Amino acid sequence: MRDTLSKTTFLALLGLGTALSASQAYALDEVSYGTNWLAQAEHGGFYQAVADGTYEKYGLKVTIVQGGPNAANRALLIAGKVDFYMGSPLGEMDAVKQGIPLVDVAAIFQKDPQVLLAHPDQGTETFADLAKLDAIFMGKDGYVTYFEWMKKNYPGFKDEQYKPYTFNPAPFIADPKSAQQGYLTSEPYEIEKQAGWAPKVFLLADNGYNPYSTMITTTATMVETKSDVVQRFVDASIEGWYNYLHGDNKPANDLIKKDNPEMTDGQLEYSVAKMKEYGIVESGEALDKGIGCMTEERYKMFFDDMVSIGVQTADLDYTKAFTTQYVCKGVGMALKK
Repeated sequence: MRDTLSKTTFLALLGLGTALSASQAYALDEVSYGTNWLAQAEHGGFYQAVADGTYEKYGLKVTIVQGGPNAANRALLIAGKVDFYMGSPLGEMDAVKQGIPLVDVAAIFQKDPQVLLAHPDQGTETFADLAKLDAIFMGKDGYVTYFEWMKKNYPGFKDEQYKPYTFNPAPFIADPKSAQQGYLTSEPYEIEKQAGWAPKVFLLADNGYNPYSTMITTTATMVETKSDVVQRFVDASIEGWYNYLHGDNKPANDLIKKDNPEMTDGQLEYSVAKMKEYGIVESGEALDKGIGCMTEERYKMFFDDMVSIGVQTADLDYTKAFTTQYVCKGVGMALKK
């Protein structure tokens, strides 16, 4: 009787242990990532990692919190309501200035996709030629950052050229002596559809104004208390981007269109093609050290540019705005085909 009981007890305990192991194996850390706009190809790698199970492979259950005109995802990050956010170096420098402990942990875009667009038949052949135009339509953020940089680094740009951009390309289309701000992956496509001609495209990143973009930003608390989760989210997101750019990205695009029903297949295809053509994700250090790579030298170069135009002060401790401990490790490079 004792032997039978012992055997039964052993089997029960073995079964309990197996069940506990199974539950632990499938207990995923739940995290959220807030994007900076409505779902689009520029967010594709994150959607890909959700769609193809990469996040789950890394022990994560990830919710993408879509941005948009009425979203406040950066505020949600500060309040601890989302775990990660699609930030920007300038935004995190401003956070340091305000005593808000936000930290960039990866730079998915090596080049900011910000462009200036010009008419194709006005002799505007170089970036410097934009200074000859009568008007440049741009938002107020661009006016106080990259336009100040343009005035400092290229002769001829002047405040009189500035015209407010209302996210309507009609004024630019109607005025051949004007330029307009845009995103490499969207506005040129839309303008060609509306106007019937392709605008000249000048990527600021290829003309000297070159911050990182599409960051993975989190809080100092996450870095200090959940560093393993941060590393897994960064690694899985990087793999997602390799799969999105070089694999079957239909599952991700289907999720993007579900979140943003106005998104079209044509726009998605165009955006991916332009990201590849211009090296938005894969250029610079990312070519040798992997997507997401970020270095102190490059971050400092942008900081110095912002100091030179008075956007930041030289005494700001910009190093609090980022950490390079999670990137430049070659994660996911074998997935590139």
